Amino acid sequence: MLDRVVAIVNGDLILESDVDAEERFAALQPFSEAKPVTRDELIDRLIDRRLILQQMALQPEPPITDAEVDDELSILRRGIPKCAAYHCETLAGWEKFVADQGFTMEEMRDRWRQRMEVLRFIEERFRMGIRISQAQIDEYYKTTMLPMYQKENAPPLAEAAIADKVQEILLQQQVDKLLDDWLATLRAQGSLSILKPGEEAP
Repeated sequence: MLDRVVAIVNGDLILESDVDAEERFAALQPFSEAKPVTRDELIDRLIDRRLILQQMALQPEPPITDAEVDDELSILRRGIPKCAAYHCETLAGWEKFVADQGFTMEEMRDRWRQRMEVLRFIEERFRMGIRISQAQIDEYYKTTMLPMYQKENAPPLAEAAIADKVQEILLQQQVDKLLDDWLATLRAQGSLSILKPGEEAP
């Protein structure tokens, strides 16, 4: 069966096999999505990653080391619920689990290394300049956290006890917004084609 082009991002091709691999790779995430991801969502995710990788190539950073990848993968093996049945704490069990998702160990390491490099790029580009004020923490605690506790009929934790968690949530929300805006700009400025099934690449 011939591979099919599903999108072209500034001249880079995204293939049907990339979409298939992205779907299989989702099983290797520690917090898999509660609902199945649609094909369109997978294509969008691949387009966004390709745009980020293109920007990363303009400002090369030192590669993530093998030791750093191994450290993260050892944590990952303990964090995937489906892994327990394979006894992923053993190397043989982990290799069997990865193989059953359709990846070689080398492919798994390469994909995880790229994931780490993308996250590092996002962190360095967007997170460093963000400052969360005490007023923002107060507001989130009152308007979001307290109603959540009430809904669960649970006694609320004091704001001081969860201020760090609230700050992290607000920080991530701002990073996500900056990232979304930046990706929308890259999409608008670049050359992007998404091909419908049966449509041929120009």
